[in-house]
Amino acid sequence: MTNLWAFLFVLGVLVFVHELGHFLLARWNGVRVLTFSLGFGPKLLKITRGGTEYCISAIPLGGYVKMAGETPDDPRSGSSDEFLSKSKWQRFQILIAGPLMNLLLAVGVMTFVIWNGATEPAFEQKAPVVGRVLPGSPAEKAGIKPGDLIVSFADKDVATWQGLQMRVVPRANREVPIVVRRDGQSQQFSIVPEAQTKYEIGDLGIAPSIHPEVAQVLPGSAAAEAGLQVKDVIVSFNGAETTGFTLQQMIEQISKRAGQPVTLGILRNGAPLELQATPRDQGGVGRLGINLSPFETVTITPGFVQAIGMSVKQNWEWTAMIGEMLAGLFTAETSPKQLMGPLGIAEVAGGAASIGWAALFGTMAMVSLNLGLLNLLPIPILDGGHITILAIEGLARRDFSMHVKERMLMAGFAVLMLLMVTVIYNDLRRVEWLSRLLSGS
Repeated sequence: MTNLWAFLFVLGVLVFVHELGHFLLARWNGVRVLTFSLGFGPKLLKITRGGTEYCISAIPLGGYVKMAGETPDDPRSGSSDEFLSKSKWQRFQILIAGPLMNLLLAVGVMTFVIWNGATEPAFEQKAPVVGRVLPGSPAEKAGIKPGDLIVSFADKDVATWQGLQMRVVPRANREVPIVVRRDGQSQQFSIVPEAQTKYEIGDLGIAPSIHPEVAQVLPGSAAAEAGLQVKDVIVSFNGAETTGFTLQQMIEQISKRAGQPVTLGILRNGAPLELQATPRDQGGVGRLGINLSPFETVTITPGFVQAIGMSVKQNWEWTAMIGEMLAGLFTAETSPKQLMGPLGIAEVAGGAASIGWAALFGTMAMVSLNLGLLNLLPIPILDGGHITILAIEGLARRDFSMHVKERMLMAGFAVLMLLMVTVIYNDLRRVEWLSRLLSGS
């Protein structure tokens, strides 16, 4: 149920904001709005105010604003308050308002999230120096070694771990070049990122030099008595460096030492310390009474103006990643299996909601950006397609015939249906029992 409510909340807000953009600019330009609907199909609730019917419809997968004289097929009187009676510039404003509202919402929501304090992995903005190579991973097979500085991936320079991740994610099962700097010399390899998770996210099998960080200390616990504090970074355990430890390995090391004193080397505000702690015996399992993050984190608490700038930067990086993924669909660099539909969005939204409001609103910003950019694509039937037709007509200084427009809209509808079938099929494949059914196993 969490997935469903989170999905309805996120989608409801995004659709409302999108259609509100069309509605406000239509009214601003003197166009009569007949219907403002959240959802499609049979109308469940409706009310009429000022000549406009506002309603909630049965299928919550979108919405629409119906304007007077919106298409050549609509009954028209030639009145000045009809959509097609307006100039191309006025129609352009109305069409682009929906996608722009989604883009502005993405920036606004991320500004609010960042302004209220955001915690992120400390390594993301650092240079991508390899700290660990997993055995049997694509990186090991390609010849990547700890200490290598990755300078280029898929023929594009990368400066940070975050930048590298954004380039690796869409390239699962695709052979790509990777350039590293080793001992001051550049070396190029070919590597094939593995597909991880049911969303087939590309993964190289490498990790930065990271250490577990204390996220919570339970009152009265062994860790509290030893003096451990939140944000302490554990750099060694009984003299062994923790750089190569996964979070699970760290937990296992503690679990095996019930009632045995252990030495923790930590960094506190950058200063090294050593603490002695004795995991308490709980049913034969050692427990210190701490929750760990697998990596060091930084908490950002910017001012409002700085938060706006950071939000714009984040949305621009997302836009670049989305653009690369869309381009990759045409060049076969990105697998169509990475696309997700309503079920996938619901699962992501539900997972974000279970983490907290910041994760949920961050997901909303990302989906809103995707929705805005998708609607700007020059595909007839989408806002971007209508804008493209307007622009071509403006340049040609004549309108297309009804026959030509109908053929364009049908082509756009076919493309959109192909996209919908793809994403829904992907969603169904990710449901375990349906995946077995679809594969015939």
